[in-house]
Amino acid sequence: MTADLTDILAEARIVPVLTVPDPTTAAPLARALAAGGARCAEVTFRTSDAEQVVKAMAAEGALVVGAGTVLTAVQAERAVAAGARFVVSPGVDHEVISRCRELGVPVLPGVATATELMGALRAGLDTVKLFPAEPLGGTAMLRALSAPFPGVRFMPTGGIDAAALPGYLAEPAVLAVGGSWMAAPALLASGDYAEIRRLTADAVGRSVPWPT
Repeated sequence: MTADLTDILAEARIVPVLTVPDPTTAAPLARALAAGGARCAEVTFRTSDAEQVVKAMAAEGALVVGAGTVLTAVQAERAVAAGARFVVSPGVDHEVISRCRELGVPVLPGVATATELMGALRAGLDTVKLFPAEPLGGTAMLRALSAPFPGVRFMPTGGIDAAALPGYLAEPAVLAVGGSWMAAPALLASGDYAEIRRLTADAVGRSVPWPT
């Protein structure tokens, strides 16, 4: 993971995780998130128009936009071509990791076990996504997993809401927290960008400096 993205995540602390079915909402969504204080965002490749969404949000210029739910090397290529500046995968896939390295973009693989984390470390990575964080046990799981690997930094994602956010941010091993509640599907469907901005500002306001 490149130092510049590590710095961005450590300073931002909050990463909105976005599933955007309609690319026409991408630009106003990016503006709402930025107005709420977000510095980066992850666009999941769970929709057919994810590339267009990445391109439109990146073109706004206010956010560092990454691609999430990247399952294959081909998807990684498409994401980077669309403007993604980092790639997030739900698991440790060495083809995805290798292709991201060739493309010169940081990659955060998802881990749920110590075995998977050791696989990421063998691939030369020291920053990973804990996924799905809440179903795995939340901060208790995070502490249990991070204890044998003190040099690893995590971006927990999956089931986290505003109420759980402070607990994750207080953990020294947590670089940033990813969550979808700031731009939930219902808010996107209704075009409620004011509420998206408010929820983002609330999340950013709850953030504290990374406890190095």
